[in-house]
Amino acid sequence: METRVSNHSVYRTEYHIVWIPKYRRRILNAGVAEYLSKVFPKLLRRMPGCEIVEQNIQIDHIHTVMIIPPKYAVSEVVGKLKCQTASQLREKFAWLGKVYWAENIVWSPGYFVSTVGVDEGRIIQYVKWQQRQDSGQAKLEFF
Repeated sequence: METRVSNHSVYRTEYHIVWIPKYRRRILNAGVAEYLSKVFPKLLRRMPGCEIVEQNIQIDHIHTVMIIPPKYAVSEVVGKLKCQTASQLREKFAWLGKVYWAENIVWSPGYFVSTVGVDEGRIIQYVKWQQRQDSGQAKLEFF
């Protein structure tokens, strides 16, 4: 993972995000998975800086590792992806109307998210090293 730069921040944010179809239905077959793999990058172009690092679409859930800049809330990005893909999936695959006959949905409302980062021990080691580096600098004396 590399450090990214935007107008007013430097960041290194990756998230592991998992979400499932409503009722954990096994609807993400090969055709749906292939379609989603093409749609996700197009949707992310509308959110500059967001990108998919790795994705694994299983028959009943999706694992994604994404870079999401600090200017976006994770919930906002996931919400947009789920909302827009749900309508596109229902439009492209008419059989989803039979699976979810009483509701105009595809995804379960929740999701799992965790950060992907460097080792905690490495960060602590860096902070301690930084303290030693700063303490060795010349001290300013005021009159």
